[in-house]
Amino acid sequence: MSREPSGEAEDADTDPFERARAGATDPPEHPLLTASKPLVGPPKSAPARSAYRARYGHHVTNPTSRDYNKASVLDVVLSHAPLTRNQLIELTGLSKATVSRAVEELRADGFVVDSGVDEITGRGRRSTYLDLPGTTGHVAGVSFGAQTTGVLVTDLRGREIQHVTVPTVDHQEVEDAARWLVDLIAEAARSAQGPLRQIVAAVPGRVRGGTEIFGPAESTKIFAGSGLQQAVENLIKAPVLLDSDANASLLGILTNDATIKNAALFSVSTTLNFASCTDHELARGGTPTFGDIGVLSSGVGDENLDELLSTRGLLRFARKQGLDLERIEDLWLQPHTEAPHAEVLQAFTTAIVTAVSVVAVTLDPESVYFVGRLRPLVDVVLPQVRGRLDQSLPAVPEIRTGPHQIGLSTAQGAVYACLTIVQERLRDAVLGARQQNRLSGKSAPAF
Repeated sequence: MSREPSGEAEDADTDPFERARAGATDPPEHPLLTASKPLVGPPKSAPARSAYRARYGHHVTNPTSRDYNKASVLDVVLSHAPLTRNQLIELTGLSKATVSRAVEELRADGFVVDSGVDEITGRGRRSTYLDLPGTTGHVAGVSFGAQTTGVLVTDLRGREIQHVTVPTVDHQEVEDAARWLVDLIAEAARSAQGPLRQIVAAVPGRVRGGTEIFGPAESTKIFAGSGLQQAVENLIKAPVLLDSDANASLLGILTNDATIKNAALFSVSTTLNFASCTDHELARGGTPTFGDIGVLSSGVGDENLDELLSTRGLLRFARKQGLDLERIEDLWLQPHTEAPHAEVLQAFTTAIVTAVSVVAVTLDPESVYFVGRLRPLVDVVLPQVRGRLDQSLPAVPEIRTGPHQIGLSTAQGAVYACLTIVQERLRDAVLGARQQNRLSGKSAPAF
C-alpha cells in the first residue's frame, strides 16, 4: 500500500493553497495545538472566532480591508458551507457587492465552487449554494492507542471522508509503527481529493511541543521521545504533530460545546492520562511533569492513581486481591459475588474520589469527564463517588461519562486540531499574499 496517501502536493501554479502560501511567511513547523471550531458533521451556526486558536508566530504585514473582507468570507465558507450568498451576507455583515467580489476571487483561486440550488419553489431566481471544493485538500486525525487505533480523514470543512478503526499492532521498532500508521492513513484517505494538509496523532502519554512523548503506556515504551513524530513525518508529505489522547478527547468536547469554560478530563484506559482547560483553552505545561497526575497517591494503601485508574494497573490490583480475571472488562461484565470484587470496586471508587478532589481544589472545574476503556466501570460506581464527594467538598463539579467511541472519538478531537491549524494557515495566507505579491512586483493571483 502506498505510504503517500494524497500523493505529492502540487506546485504553486496549480495548487490554490500553495499559491496562497507563496506570498506569506511559513508558519512554524510545530505550532501548539488548541481547541478548534470546525465540526465534523452537518453545518452548524457560525461560531465566534476562536479565542484559543493556535499560536503560529505568523506575522502578516499591512493587509488591506479588502484582504480582511475576503478572509472573513473564507472563514464563513470554512465553517458553514454549503451556503448561499445571502447567508454569507448575513453571517459576515458585509455588503452584497463586497461578498460577491470576495466570492469570485475565492472561486478563481479554487476555494469556492457552486454546489446546486435551493429547493424553494415560486417566482424569482433560486439561490445557488457555495461550497468548499474537495480539491482544497484534507486532514487526518489519528488515535494511536495501545489497544485500538483509529484514523479519521475529513475535508477542510470538517466533513468525514472515511474512517478506519483497527486493533493496534504490537511493533518492536518505531519505524515499523510509523509505516503502519502511514498505511492506515492512506487507506482512510483513498477517496480524498487534493493534498493532505495536516496530521495530528493522539497517543496515550504526555506530549510536549507536538513532537516529544513522555510517560507512554508500558506496552508502548519504544515511543518515548520524538522518534515517532519524526518517523511519520519522514514517510509522508504533510506536517505531523502529536498530542495526548486526553487533550484530543477534551478538544472534541470543547469544540462541540462552546459554553464550557473550565473542565478536566481523565482518560482511563491502558494508562491514566489527564487534560484540563481554563476559559475554554487547553492547559499546557512546559515540563514533562505537567499533567502526570497518575503519580499521586490514590488514597488506597501504597497504590498511586495510575495503578487503580488504568486498565493495566487495575487488572494487576484485582488479581492481587484474588480475582481470577482474564481481562479487565470481566470486572463489570461478569457477575461477581466474592468479597474481593467488592474490595476492588471500593478501591476504584476511592481513587476516583481522590482524583476528582485533587482537580476540584486546585483547578475549580465546572465539569470533570471520564473517557476510555474503564468508563463503564466509572458509571457503576458513580453514585458512590458523588455521595462521598458531597460529604467532603463544599461544591462538587459535575462528573460526566458521556458517549465515547474507542479509537474514533479521540481521532475526531485530533481532526479538530488539524482544522484549526490549516484554517488559520489559510486565513494568514489570504491576509498576507496581496502585499507580498505587490512587493515582489508580480502580477500574481489574489492569493
